[in-house]
Amino acid sequence: MRYFIDHDHGDSIRGWIVPDNPLAISRVMVSVAGQRVAEVPASVIDEAFKRNGWHATGQCTFVLTAAEVPGLPDIPRLELYDADTNVLIYRRMPQEGLVRLRTMLINTSIEPETALQAALFPHFQHCYFGVHKLPDEILTCVLTGPAAPSAFLSGAVTVPRYENFMTPDLMITAILVQDPYTEMATRMRWLKARAGDALDPTRGWRLGPLAEAASFSDEYDFTDVKSLKRYFRMLPEPAYRLLYNPLTRQLGTRMPEDRLHPGNSIAAIEILARVGIVGHRTRYHAFASTLFDQLGINAPVPVPPPIPAETQALAERLRTVKAVEEMLVFDVAMSDAVKDSIDKSWS
Repeated sequence: MRYFIDHDHGDSIRGWIVPDNPLAISRVMVSVAGQRVAEVPASVIDEAFKRNGWHATGQCTFVLTAAEVPGLPDIPRLELYDADTNVLIYRRMPQEGLVRLRTMLINTSIEPETALQAALFPHFQHCYFGVHKLPDEILTCVLTGPAAPSAFLSGAVTVPRYENFMTPDLMITAILVQDPYTEMATRMRWLKARAGDALDPTRGWRLGPLAEAASFSDEYDFTDVKSLKRYFRMLPEPAYRLLYNPLTRQLGTRMPEDRLHPGNSIAAIEILARVGIVGHRTRYHAFASTLFDQLGINAPVPVPPPIPAETQALAERLRTVKAVEEMLVFDVAMSDAVKDSIDKSWS
Protein backbone atom coordinates (compact mmCIF):
# COMPACT_ATOMS: atom_id res chain seq x y z
CA MET A 1 0.00 0.00 0.00
CA ARG A 2 1.22 3.48 -0.94
CA TYR A 3 -0.42 6.80 -0.12
CA PHE A 4 -0.03 10.56 -0.37
CA ILE A 5 -2.03 13.67 0.63
CA ASP A 6 -2.15 16.30 -2.11
CA HIS A 7 -3.82 19.05 -0.08
CA ASP A 8 -6.10 20.04 2.77
CA HIS A 9 -7.78 23.32 1.85
CA GLY A 10 -10.26 23.24 4.71
CA ASP A 11 -13.30 22.66 2.55
CA SER A 12 -11.65 19.79 0.67
CA ILE A 13 -9.01 17.13 1.27
CA ARG A 14 -7.49 15.32 -1.69
CA GLY A 15 -5.08 12.41 -1.72
CA TRP A 16 -4.49 8.95 -3.08
CA ILE A 17 -4.10 5.40 -1.80
CA VAL A 18 -2.74 2.62 -3.99
CA PRO A 19 -3.89 -0.69 -2.46
CA ASP A 20 -1.89 -3.92 -2.52
CA ASN A 21 -4.53 -5.49 -4.75
CA PRO A 22 -4.14 -3.75 -8.14
CA LEU A 23 -7.78 -4.48 -8.98
CA ALA A 24 -9.24 -3.10 -5.74
CA ILE A 25 -10.62 0.39 -5.22
CA SER A 26 -9.11 1.97 -2.12
CA ARG A 27 -11.30 3.45 0.61
CA VAL A 28 -10.48 6.10 3.19
CA MET A 29 -12.04 6.08 6.65
CA VAL A 30 -12.76 9.46 8.26
CA SER A 31 -12.57 9.65 12.05
CA VAL A 32 -13.74 12.61 14.15
CA ALA A 33 -13.30 12.64 17.94
CA GLY A 34 -12.52 8.93 17.85
CA GLN A 35 -15.70 8.08 15.94
CA ARG A 36 -15.61 6.90 12.35
CA VAL A 37 -18.06 9.08 10.49
CA ALA A 38 -17.55 8.20 6.83
CA GLU A 39 -15.98 5.70 4.46
CA VAL A 40 -15.18 7.18 1.07
CA PRO A 41 -13.92 5.19 -1.95
CA ALA A 42 -11.45 6.55 -4.45
CA SER A 43 -13.35 8.24 -7.26
CA VAL A 44 -10.76 9.88 -9.52
CA ILE A 45 -8.81 7.95 -12.15
CA ASP A 46 -5.16 8.88 -12.66
CA GLU A 47 -3.52 7.23 -15.67
CA ALA A 48 -0.09 7.66 -14.05
CA PHE A 49 -0.84 4.81 -11.67
CA LYS A 50 -1.54 2.55 -14.63
CA ARG A 51 1.59 3.63 -16.51
CA ASN A 52 3.75 2.98 -13.46
CA GLY A 53 2.25 -0.48 -13.05
CA TRP A 54 0.92 0.34 -9.60
CA HIS A 55 -2.77 -0.18 -10.31
CA ALA A 56 -4.90 -1.81 -12.98
CA THR A 57 -7.44 0.99 -13.42
CA GLY A 58 -5.78 4.04 -11.84
CA GLN A 59 -8.85 4.70 -9.67
CA CYS A 60 -6.90 5.57 -6.52
CA THR A 61 -7.53 9.28 -5.81
CA PHE A 62 -10.13 10.39 -3.26
CA VAL A 63 -11.62 13.83 -2.70
CA LEU A 64 -13.37 14.72 0.56
CA THR A 65 -15.79 17.64 0.67
CA ALA A 66 -18.79 18.59 2.79
CA ALA A 67 -20.82 16.22 0.62
CA GLU A 68 -18.86 13.22 1.91
CA VAL A 69 -18.11 14.61 5.37
CA PRO A 70 -20.81 17.04 6.55
CA GLY A 71 -19.36 20.13 8.20
CA LEU A 72 -15.85 19.39 6.92
CA PRO A 73 -14.71 23.06 6.77
CA ASP A 74 -15.58 23.53 10.47
CA ILE A 75 -13.96 20.34 11.83
CA PRO A 76 -10.65 21.34 13.47
CA ARG A 77 -9.48 17.79 14.17
CA LEU A 78 -9.96 14.67 12.09
CA GLU A 79 -8.02 11.62 11.01
CA LEU A 80 -7.95 9.66 7.79
CA TYR A 81 -7.15 5.94 7.73
CA ASP A 82 -6.76 3.45 4.94
CA ALA A 83 -9.81 1.22 5.34
CA ASP A 84 -7.97 -2.00 4.46
CA THR A 85 -4.84 -1.64 6.63
CA ASN A 86 -6.08 0.84 9.28
CA VAL A 87 -2.89 2.86 8.76
CA LEU A 88 -3.15 6.56 9.56
CA ILE A 89 -2.53 8.55 6.39
CA TYR A 90 -3.44 12.06 7.53
CA ARG A 91 -4.34 14.02 10.66
CA ARG A 92 -5.87 17.50 10.61
CA MET A 93 -5.31 19.52 13.76
CA PRO A 94 -4.63 23.15 14.77
CA GLN A 95 -1.15 24.15 13.64
CA GLU A 96 -0.36 26.50 16.51
CA GLY A 97 2.39 25.19 18.77
CA LEU A 98 3.24 22.17 16.64
CA VAL A 99 6.85 21.09 16.16
CA ARG A 100 7.52 21.57 12.44
CA LEU A 101 10.13 18.84 12.24
CA ARG A 102 10.22 15.19 11.30
CA THR A 103 11.62 13.18 14.22
CA MET A 104 12.55 9.51 14.58
CA LEU A 105 13.00 7.92 18.01
CA ILE A 106 14.85 4.66 17.43
CA ASN A 107 13.70 2.17 20.07
CA THR A 108 16.36 -0.27 21.22
CA SER A 109 14.28 -2.10 23.82
CA ILE A 110 11.70 -4.78 23.24
CA GLU A 111 9.39 -2.55 25.30
CA PRO A 112 8.39 0.77 23.67
CA GLU A 113 9.46 4.14 25.10
CA THR A 114 5.94 4.91 26.32
CA ALA A 115 6.86 7.88 28.52
CA LEU A 116 8.56 9.76 25.69
CA GLN A 117 5.85 8.83 23.20
CA ALA A 118 3.11 10.13 25.47
CA ALA A 119 5.02 13.34 26.20
CA LEU A 120 5.78 14.11 22.54
CA PHE A 121 2.46 13.05 20.98
CA PRO A 122 0.64 16.40 21.56
CA HIS A 123 3.41 18.36 19.84
CA PHE A 124 3.23 16.69 16.41
CA GLN A 125 0.59 16.57 13.71
CA HIS A 126 1.38 12.99 12.72
CA CYS A 127 2.57 10.27 15.11
CA TYR A 128 3.43 6.68 14.27
CA PHE A 129 4.47 4.29 17.03
CA GLY A 130 5.87 0.79 16.51
CA VAL A 131 6.82 1.62 12.93
CA HIS A 132 9.04 -1.48 12.72
CA LYS A 133 5.83 -3.56 12.61
CA LEU A 134 4.65 -1.90 9.39
CA PRO A 135 5.20 -3.61 6.03
CA ASP A 136 8.20 -2.25 4.15
CA GLU A 137 6.17 -0.40 1.52
CA ILE A 138 4.01 1.38 4.12
CA LEU A 139 7.00 2.19 6.32
CA THR A 140 8.73 3.76 3.33
CA CYS A 141 5.69 6.01 2.78
CA VAL A 142 5.70 6.99 6.46
CA LEU A 143 9.44 7.74 6.41
CA THR A 144 9.36 9.81 3.24
CA GLY A 145 6.06 11.66 3.82
CA PRO A 146 7.02 15.15 2.52
CA ALA A 147 3.42 16.28 3.06
CA ALA A 148 3.80 15.70 6.81
CA PRO A 149 6.54 18.07 8.03
CA SER A 150 5.32 17.70 11.62
CA ALA A 151 5.78 13.99 12.31
CA PHE A 152 7.02 11.89 15.21
CA LEU A 153 8.00 8.31 14.43
CA SER A 154 9.03 5.71 16.97
CA GLY A 155 10.03 2.08 16.61
CA ALA A 156 12.74 -0.54 16.63
CA VAL A 157 13.68 -0.15 12.96
CA THR A 158 16.69 -1.95 11.50
CA VAL A 159 18.65 1.24 10.95
CA PRO A 160 20.99 0.39 8.02
CA ARG A 161 17.99 -0.65 5.92
CA TYR A 162 16.31 2.75 6.30
CA GLU A 163 19.16 5.11 7.10
CA ASN A 164 18.90 6.88 3.76
CA PHE A 165 15.46 8.15 4.87
CA MET A 166 16.83 9.42 8.20
CA THR A 167 19.65 11.74 7.17
CA PRO A 168 20.06 15.04 9.10
CA ASP A 169 18.59 17.08 6.24
CA LEU A 170 15.38 15.03 6.39
CA MET A 171 14.73 14.48 10.09
CA ILE A 172 16.06 14.56 13.62
CA THR A 173 17.09 11.13 14.84
CA ALA A 174 17.44 10.02 18.46
CA ILE A 175 18.33 6.73 20.10
CA LEU A 176 18.22 5.63 23.74
CA VAL A 177 20.71 2.83 24.40
CA GLN A 178 19.76 0.28 27.06
CA ASP A 179 21.95 -1.44 29.64
CA PRO A 180 22.63 -4.75 27.83
CA TYR A 181 22.07 -6.99 30.86
CA THR A 182 18.87 -5.22 31.84
CA GLU A 183 17.63 -5.44 28.26
CA MET A 184 18.41 -9.15 28.06
CA ALA A 185 16.51 -9.68 31.32
CA THR A 186 13.59 -7.66 29.91
CA ARG A 187 13.54 -9.79 26.74
CA MET A 188 13.70 -13.05 28.65
CA ARG A 189 10.80 -12.05 30.90
CA TRP A 190 8.93 -10.79 27.80
CA LEU A 191 9.27 -14.28 26.29
CA LYS A 192 8.19 -16.07 29.46
CA ALA A 193 5.14 -13.79 29.80
CA ARG A 194 3.98 -14.89 26.34
CA ALA A 195 4.26 -18.63 26.89
CA GLY A 196 0.48 -18.88 27.24
CA ASP A 197 -0.04 -17.08 23.93
CA ALA A 198 2.43 -19.43 22.25
CA LEU A 199 0.33 -22.46 23.20
CA ASP A 200 -2.94 -20.88 22.04
CA PRO A 201 -3.55 -21.51 18.31
CA THR A 202 -5.70 -18.38 18.08
CA ARG A 203 -2.94 -16.13 19.45
CA GLY A 204 0.35 -17.95 18.91
CA TRP A 205 0.59 -16.90 15.27
CA ARG A 206 1.19 -13.32 16.41
CA LEU A 207 4.53 -14.36 17.87
CA GLY A 208 5.77 -15.98 14.67
CA PRO A 209 9.06 -17.83 15.24
CA LEU A 210 9.23 -16.42 18.78
CA ALA A 211 6.40 -18.76 19.81
CA GLU A 212 8.97 -21.54 20.15
CA ALA A 213 11.24 -19.25 22.16
CA ALA A 214 8.38 -18.30 24.50
CA SER A 215 7.42 -21.92 25.16
CA PHE A 216 11.06 -22.81 25.72
CA SER A 217 11.59 -19.93 28.18
CA ASP A 218 8.63 -21.00 30.29
CA GLU A 219 10.38 -24.29 31.11
CA TYR A 220 13.22 -22.61 33.03
CA ASP A 221 13.50 -20.96 36.43
CA PHE A 222 15.06 -17.52 35.94
CA THR A 223 15.64 -17.15 39.70
CA ASP A 224 18.13 -20.04 39.71
CA VAL A 225 21.63 -19.57 38.27
CA LYS A 226 22.00 -23.26 37.39
CA SER A 227 18.73 -23.15 35.49
CA LEU A 228 19.95 -20.02 33.66
CA LYS A 229 23.13 -21.78 32.58
CA ARG A 230 21.09 -24.68 31.17
CA TYR A 231 18.82 -22.16 29.47
CA PHE A 232 21.68 -20.61 27.53
CA ARG A 233 23.15 -24.00 26.61
CA MET A 234 19.86 -25.10 25.04
CA LEU A 235 18.64 -21.85 23.43
CA PRO A 236 16.60 -22.41 20.24
CA GLU A 237 17.64 -20.24 17.32
CA PRO A 238 14.74 -17.72 17.54
CA ALA A 239 15.59 -17.03 21.19
CA TYR A 240 19.28 -16.78 20.38
CA ARG A 241 18.59 -14.17 17.68
CA LEU A 242 16.46 -12.14 20.06
CA LEU A 243 19.03 -12.15 22.87
CA TYR A 244 22.41 -12.10 21.11
CA ASN A 245 23.80 -8.53 20.93
CA PRO A 246 20.41 -7.02 19.92
CA LEU A 247 21.74 -3.46 19.66
CA THR A 248 24.55 -4.53 17.34
CA ARG A 249 22.04 -6.49 15.26
CA GLN A 250 19.71 -3.49 15.00
CA LEU A 251 22.47 -1.06 14.02
CA GLY A 252 24.83 -3.34 12.12
CA THR A 253 22.66 -5.54 9.87
CA ARG A 254 20.14 -4.83 7.13
CA MET A 255 17.79 -7.79 7.56
CA PRO A 256 16.54 -9.62 10.68
CA GLU A 257 17.85 -12.96 9.40
CA ASP A 258 21.38 -11.68 8.65
CA ARG A 259 24.16 -13.45 10.52
CA LEU A 260 26.04 -11.33 13.03
CA HIS A 261 29.83 -11.14 12.67
CA PRO A 262 32.49 -9.07 14.48
CA GLY A 263 32.53 -6.73 11.49
CA ASN A 264 28.90 -5.85 12.18
CA SER A 265 29.94 -4.32 15.50
CA ILE A 266 32.17 -1.87 13.64
CA ALA A 267 29.31 -0.99 11.28
CA ALA A 268 27.01 -0.55 14.28
CA ILE A 269 29.38 1.93 15.92
CA GLU A 270 29.60 3.92 12.68
CA ILE A 271 25.80 4.00 12.39
CA LEU A 272 25.46 5.06 16.04
CA ALA A 273 27.88 7.94 15.44
CA ARG A 274 25.58 9.26 12.70
CA VAL A 275 22.47 9.38 14.91
CA GLY A 276 21.66 12.96 15.89
CA ILE A 277 20.97 12.47 19.62
CA VAL A 278 22.40 9.47 21.46
CA GLY A 279 21.44 8.76 25.05
CA HIS A 280 21.56 5.99 27.62
CA ARG A 281 18.72 4.63 29.75
CA THR A 282 20.81 5.16 32.91
CA ARG A 283 21.22 8.84 31.89
CA TYR A 284 17.59 9.29 30.88
CA HIS A 285 17.18 12.91 32.00
CA ALA A 286 20.17 14.05 29.95
CA PHE A 287 18.77 12.35 26.84
CA ALA A 288 15.19 13.59 27.24
CA SER A 289 16.33 17.15 28.04
CA THR A 290 18.53 17.27 24.95
CA LEU A 291 15.74 15.91 22.75
CA PHE A 292 13.19 18.42 24.04
CA ASP A 293 15.72 21.23 23.58
CA GLN A 294 16.44 20.23 19.97
CA LEU A 295 12.72 20.12 19.23
CA GLY A 296 12.07 23.48 20.90
CA ILE A 297 9.60 21.97 23.36
CA ASN A 298 9.27 23.86 26.63
CA ALA A 299 7.69 21.20 28.81
CA PRO A 300 8.63 19.04 31.78
CA VAL A 301 10.84 16.09 30.90
CA PRO A 302 8.93 12.81 31.43
CA VAL A 303 9.93 10.34 34.10
CA PRO A 304 10.75 6.89 32.68
CA PRO A 305 8.73 3.93 33.93
CA PRO A 306 10.61 2.10 36.69
CA ILE A 307 12.41 -1.11 35.84
CA PRO A 308 10.60 -3.96 37.65
CA ALA A 309 12.46 -5.40 40.62
CA GLU A 310 12.29 -8.89 39.07
CA THR A 311 13.99 -7.61 35.94
CA GLN A 312 16.73 -5.89 37.91
CA ALA A 313 17.34 -9.03 39.96
CA LEU A 314 17.52 -11.18 36.83
CA ALA A 315 19.94 -8.72 35.22
CA GLU A 316 22.26 -9.06 38.22
CA ARG A 317 22.16 -12.86 37.98
CA LEU A 318 22.91 -12.67 34.25
CA ARG A 319 26.11 -10.75 34.98
CA THR A 320 27.45 -13.89 36.70
CA VAL A 321 26.80 -16.20 33.72
CA LYS A 322 29.80 -16.49 31.39
CA ALA A 323 27.66 -17.44 28.38
CA VAL A 324 25.78 -14.15 28.74
CA GLU A 325 29.00 -12.15 28.85
CA GLU A 326 29.99 -13.69 25.51
CA MET A 327 26.56 -13.02 24.02
CA LEU A 328 26.63 -9.32 24.90
CA VAL A 329 30.27 -8.40 24.31
CA PHE A 330 29.56 -6.03 21.39
CA ASP A 331 26.56 -4.37 23.05
CA VAL A 332 28.40 -3.87 26.33
CA ALA A 333 31.24 -2.11 24.51
CA MET A 334 28.82 0.29 22.82
CA SER A 335 26.83 0.86 25.99
CA ASP A 336 29.96 1.71 27.99
CA ALA A 337 31.20 4.05 25.25
CA VAL A 338 27.88 5.93 25.20
CA LYS A 339 27.85 6.31 28.99
CA ASP A 340 31.46 7.56 29.02
CA SER A 341 30.69 10.09 26.28
CA ILE A 342 27.62 11.41 28.09
CA ASP A 343 29.46 11.70 31.39
CA LYS A 344 32.20 13.74 29.74
CA SER A 345 29.93 16.10 27.82
CA TRP A 346 26.82 16.50 30.00
CA SER A 347 26.81 19.05 32.76
